[in-house]
Amino acid sequence: MGAFRRLFVVAALAGLIAGLLSTAAHHFGTAAIIAKAEVYEKAAEATGAAADAMPGMDHDHGAAAWEPEDGLQRTLFTALADILTGIGFALLLVSAYAFSGAAVDWRRGLYWGLAAFATFTLAPGLGLPPEVPGTSSAPLLDRQIWWVATALATGGGLAAIFLGRRVAWVAGGIVLIVLPHLIGAPQPAEHVAAAPESLAHQFIVAAVVTSLLFWLVLGSLTGFLYKRLAAA
Repeated sequence: MGAFRRLFVVAALAGLIAGLLSTAAHHFGTAAIIAKAEVYEKAAEATGAAADAMPGMDHDHGAAAWEPEDGLQRTLFTALADILTGIGFALLLVSAYAFSGAAVDWRRGLYWGLAAFATFTLAPGLGLPPEVPGTSSAPLLDRQIWWVATALATGGGLAAIFLGRRVAWVAGGIVLIVLPHLIGAPQPAEHVAAAPESLAHQFIVAAVVTSLLFWLVLGSLTGFLYKRLAAA
């Protein structure tokens, strides 16, 4: 029980710090782009609502979904989500450290963080890049299935390459990494975006850079704290 408590403390501390830094990066990076995209999205919705209001047409769009208000409320909800995400991923990292049995420090944790970045951001993002509001997309369940399958295949492939240390394992790992992209990510029947393409590109870059910073900080922190608090 003492060992589990130490692992949780490491994950909680690292996740808290990485989550707060991620919130700051979102505030100065992706949040501003999302706010601009929402202006285009609301304008497109207003145009659609005007078309729906034509005589003889009966459209029921249902109640509007709740969303946090701009300003402090949105920032607090973003911080809560980032911290919980950081703690969850930190638990995965420290569990992997414990099961591997290898000596871990901040540098080794940094490598694990880069592998996690490739697993959870780069590989899925090749098929399903981050999208600004007002962008058409494939059905949610199809995207979720492909995203999870791609993350599992990429993580398993990287483990086979770097931990297997045999030609057959390396070849199998490469096949696993490439396979989801050969199958292809689910795409909408028609690509429609309310925001300009340049804004969508800015959002992709900002989201990827923010994720990279998050994983670098989380990996190095979990490695450093694991060596100090939980390695025993």
